[in-house]
Amino acid sequence: MSGKQAKVKVSRRGLLKFGAGAIGTGVVAAGIGSNLIAPEQASAKNDITPEKALQELLDGNDRFVKRKRRNPNQGYTRLLEVAKGQNPYASILGCADSRVPSEIIFDQGLGDLFVCRVAGNIATPEEIGSLEFGSLVLGTKVIMVMGHERCGAVDAAIKGAQVPGQIGSLLEAIKPSVEISKKQSGDKLENACKANILAQVQKLKSSPVLSELIKTEKLKIVGGYYDLDTGRINLVS
Repeated sequence: MSGKQAKVKVSRRGLLKFGAGAIGTGVVAAGIGSNLIAPEQASAKNDITPEKALQELLDGNDRFVKRKRRNPNQGYTRLLEVAKGQNPYASILGCADSRVPSEIIFDQGLGDLFVCRVAGNIATPEEIGSLEFGSLVLGTKVIMVMGHERCGAVDAAIKGAQVPGQIGSLLEAIKPSVEISKKQSGDKLENACKANILAQVQKLKSSPVLSELIKTEKLKIVGGYYDLDTGRINLVS
């Protein structure tokens, strides 16, 4: 067995052990992470508070909007650095829409963001599991559920579109938010998009893994709404 294969096995055993009892005792996965992150990466960018991590995201978006992007961590040196291990400081649950690429709109680079993308930015079991891994093992300090203006998936859910294949499963996950937003005044699609963001935030907060990290002030989960016309992200609450 190669060293790499052994490392993966240890990590899986560590994850199973954590799932069996660590949540109840409030233990966070420092030991698990040590098997997956290179030692030289220990003092990386994610060694910050959740509040600071959120501010890093918003500052990056502000640079993007003002056309003052720094394009950080995108060179060959960074490529070699993160090949040894990753320490992203923020996780994004975003829409699969091609107009909303997280690293660009937040002005970030290789290894900075742990990104999950799915149409309608819905928190499926697979997405939740991925984000649990990003926060618990890799150490991200903030998760942003990022919806956006004129989301096609939300619009289709509003219209009750008849769709083929598995597309309908996405719309079904969004429909409860459409119902919640029906009584609100203003733009119907924008209201539903924002209601869907908040619904996915609450779903993530119901995860025992993520709620424990929130409780111990190691994680913050927020909602963000992306304006396609300006590039600006505003927090949703």
